[in-house]
Amino acid sequence: MMINTEKFQADLLAWYDKHKKPLPWRLSRDPYKIWISEIMSQQTQVETVIPYYERFIKKYPTIKDLAEAEDAELLKLWEGLGYYSRARNLKLAAIEVQENFDGVFPSDLMDILSLKGIGPYTAAAIASIAFDAVEPAIDGNLLRVTSRLYRISEDISLGRSRKVFEEKLRGLISSERPGDFNQALMDIGSTICKPKQANCDSCPLADYCQLAFSEEAVNFPVKTKKLKQKDLYYAALALQNSSGEYYLEKRPSTGLLANMWTFPLVEMNKKEYEAVLSGEAIQSLPDLPESISRTAFLDKLTHIFSHQKWHIAVIQAIPEDRFEVAEDFLTEDKLWLEDMSAIPLAGPQVKIFELLNK
Repeated sequence: MMINTEKFQADLLAWYDKHKKPLPWRLSRDPYKIWISEIMSQQTQVETVIPYYERFIKKYPTIKDLAEAEDAELLKLWEGLGYYSRARNLKLAAIEVQENFDGVFPSDLMDILSLKGIGPYTAAAIASIAFDAVEPAIDGNLLRVTSRLYRISEDISLGRSRKVFEEKLRGLISSERPGDFNQALMDIGSTICKPKQANCDSCPLADYCQLAFSEEAVNFPVKTKKLKQKDLYYAALALQNSSGEYYLEKRPSTGLLANMWTFPLVEMNKKEYEAVLSGEAIQSLPDLPESISRTAFLDKLTHIFSHQKWHIAVIQAIPEDRFEVAEDFLTEDKLWLEDMSAIPLAGPQVKIFELLNK
């Protein structure tokens, strides 16, 4: 089926003008705001992103403000979105803009790609929406819509398949409204041409689609199955002093939850974890600021990351005597804290703190 490109663009953009999602970042063509929205929307539902985006822009209205942000404040503002490396990379990229581009967000695609944490999709989205660059922004939605339009059977998990999709989209994209073209396909992919349901009756592209009204549509795009999530097992130790403060430790600067504050975690195998759940004492306690007379199992919880599932046994660590502390900070990576809202906490730690305060 040959697609009449001019008619395709007209139908798509007419639909978008009438039905586009009323997202706050679409009220501006400021590349800074578009960039923030795109980074926040990675691995996160758009509805969840909106209040975070609005708070973020209020706190850091300019690139300069973001470049000068305090790390703890930035991560606290990000709390709940997960994937905290995104926030750290935003600040690093803002610093790069300040130092390398005189504080002005670059308009050239390759310059945008040079910034920390920005990949091909995000660069193309910013360039097309903010600067009218004729670049297809190929995300999961565009892959799905395009695969069904052309019945593309290439496995999208393979890097070489991207060229096939890029070639098709470059033949369709509007040179006059490339940003709206990309956003229109994103909206169709998120509201009509969904992974497990193709609502062809509502789709403005049905007349052009090789899989319109076909039961096969949900089998596209073709993708090999993801690797199974890895199960990891931990005991989280809740140690409280006589002032009602909890003892926290800072994670290493690399890896999952880098630089985040956590309750002391003891990694264990499944058998050891099940033994702790049944009431057995933890065999190897980490270094704690006070001698522990005993431990008591409180409850268990789980937290799912994209590639890991954490099983956490929450353990109350009971000191030999009630004790006072003279300083909030023991070292730069250890502290006593009562008000958990004062620091950024990752999802598992928020759940633990909520459990302790039931």
